[in-house]
Amino acid sequence: QVRLVESGGGAVQTGRSLRLSCAASGQTERVYSMGWFRQAPGQEREFVAGIIRIEGLTYYRDAVRGRFTISRDNSKNTLTLQMNSLKPEDSGMYYCATSGPEQVPVTDRGSYIDWGQGTQVTVSS
Repeated sequence: QVRLVESGGGAVQTGRSLRLSCAASGQTERVYSMGWFRQAPGQEREFVAGIIRIEGLTYYRDAVRGRFTISRDNSKNTLTLQMNSLKPEDSGMYYCATSGPEQVPVTDRGSYIDWGQGTQVTVSS
């Protein structure tokens, strides 16, 4: 099991940036992929970005590609999401998540078994 704690959310205006961090503890060496998801009120939780922990391969939803960057530091067990050029539609609760050791689809919510408590991002126009 992996414990995840997110930080870095906040309220910003359109076009500004935020940097989300996720601190992982526990059996992190057994994780295949790490991801960021978001959920707006009344909407389903959706994939934002993911990374394969060892190889560092990255995946993004189309709406954020080119604006968001996911990265990890395996020596510090941290996951980061740099969000630039934020838009109101980026608002929501952002969750960090990790999969188990098996090779799974990085973009699928069902691939992830451990989740953080979330950090709120609000972008105003």
